Amino acid sequence: MKEINYTDCFAEAQPIYGCKRRGDRKGPLQMPLELRPRERLAERGPQALSDADLLAVLLNTGTKGKNVAELARELLRLLDGSREIPSVAELSRISGMGSSKACAVAAMLEFGRRRWGALGRIVRQPDDVFSLVRHNADRKQETFVSVSLNGAHEALSARVVTVGLVNRTIIHPREVFADLLQDRASAFAVAHNHPSGRLAPSPEDDEITRRLEKAAGILGLHFLDHLIFSQTDFYSYRQSGRMSAPAESAYLGEPDLEDDLRALLREL
Repeated sequence: MKEINYTDCFAEAQPIYGCKRRGDRKGPLQMPLELRPRERLAERGPQALSDADLLAVLLNTGTKGKNVAELARELLRLLDGSREIPSVAELSRISGMGSSKACAVAAMLEFGRRRWGALGRIVRQPDDVFSLVRHNADRKQETFVSVSLNGAHEALSARVVTVGLVNRTIIHPREVFADLLQDRASAFAVAHNHPSGRLAPSPEDDEITRRLEKAAGILGLHFLDHLIFSQTDFYSYRQSGRMSAPAESAYLGEPDLEDDLRALLREL
């Protein structure tokens, strides 16, 4: 009987599980047991994992030349940039996904949206907005999120509007209001993370808040709040007294902004 070398067998399996050494990068099987996503999920629950870790658990394995953690991060970048659940064809275009993984991801996203999505959650205070957006806090770039609400302040959706640079996000009111108008929203809140962990608003944050207030006045929408958040805390413009009076008195005249919004309304 031929002698089996288990070391050689494991070496052959490493590319499948994404564990083959490439410089200092490590696959899940090279991590200490307590750091592996699946083990942490079983011990602490899914809320203890980052978005990328949750996707890594779902994907289960990587592929030759790309471990499961890298594949999960690439999938997360696609999802961050998608306004709706990507199609199976879009997911399959990621190298290493394949049809089977793409179908599983699409099914998971749709099931989660139907059962536990933002739909119907009542927003009464800044903590409620924070609970809808805080899973974006671990992003390495500023991620700007818009939360659409109906007249009873029930959440209709929470979408990533744009992903910016390491310490700055580029946002224009029309990008925010396109989704709000599509949702037939009556009110909204916005939020973005500060990767540095510092929650103090920047001059750019003040400027976008001011422009959103004016735009909300034009469209007759109630602008609830602008949150700056980290994984553990947040800064609320509303709580800090930085939001101006009712939307109907906020419009002070800004022709270029008004023209942008009128053009958006014609397109929808």
